[in-house]
Amino acid sequence: MKVDRLDRLDAVGEAAWNGLLARSGFPSPFLSWAWQTAWLEVFGEGRPVRLLRVEDAAGELAGLLPLHEERAGLLRILGGVDVSDYLDLIAPAGAEEETWAALLQHRAASAETWDLHAIRAGSPTVGLLPALAPAYGLAATAAVEEHCPVLDLPATWAAYLALLTGKQRHELGRKMRRLERERPGARAVSYATRGELEARLPQFFALHRGSRTGKARFMDERMERFFRAAVGALAERGMARLWLLEHEGRALATFVCLEWAGAVGVYNSGFDVAEAALSPGIVLLAHVIGDAIGRGLARFDFLRGEEPYKLGFGARREDLYRIEVTR
Repeated sequence: MKVDRLDRLDAVGEAAWNGLLARSGFPSPFLSWAWQTAWLEVFGEGRPVRLLRVEDAAGELAGLLPLHEERAGLLRILGGVDVSDYLDLIAPAGAEEETWAALLQHRAASAETWDLHAIRAGSPTVGLLPALAPAYGLAATAAVEEHCPVLDLPATWAAYLALLTGKQRHELGRKMRRLERERPGARAVSYATRGELEARLPQFFALHRGSRTGKARFMDERMERFFRAAVGALAERGMARLWLLEHEGRALATFVCLEWAGAVGVYNSGFDVAEAALSPGIVLLAHVIGDAIGRGLARFDFLRGEEPYKLGFGARREDLYRIEVTR
């Protein structure tokens, strides 16, 4: 295998990039061309791109490791740990070992450190890098840095409810009935086209900023630009939806969800604090889970963070790793 070091993403191009991602074992939207280019445009701040492209013996694209230079001697995986929940090598499923071997052989010639964040526990990378690195005079250390609560979805809503504890089931039902009683006619609506999503993003931003201390600081002008670019581009490719719980023309709660290969992930949220007693976010989330079940999706992903409401939906924890590769 041959490894080239490129200084821009368009040296690969969107079609080839996303085509390779589609062949991977976990085609995370955070590794998509749309997400990576939007992150680089908004947050890159002049950081030099260090994209490692792997080609097989036939000259075909066999792997991509998108990195950027954080500072001299330190290369960090591209995508940003603050906004990207799953990052990794992009390689065809089953070919990760030979792709990593080629990259490590290439890496052995330099003294740089690779800082790889947000690697799923189920990724081959977690086991392969520490096992392969010593053969190239390198060390790879892996440590859990965060957790993602995840639901394995059954075939029906009734089957999902049966998986919850009695207390969880009772609380969810009570909150759904109360909102229905207090706000009759409230409905959960999703918007999936780019035009629909962009028209309603102002409602999301308003609810997001007002729903919790610190969210207004997070959703500054630059973050809003990133959301509009990245989520809008994913919606155009059928990989994002904006959910609203609406009542008489007013939004009570909202979620931005990302979708990929049989999965839906709750990326960010907001709710009307004046309606907090009715738990509109919990009620909307129940509708989003029900919709995923109805569409036959297998995985419902709450993404990073272990807020109590996520565990209240019966989610299990999945580890996220940080891996450092050094001499």
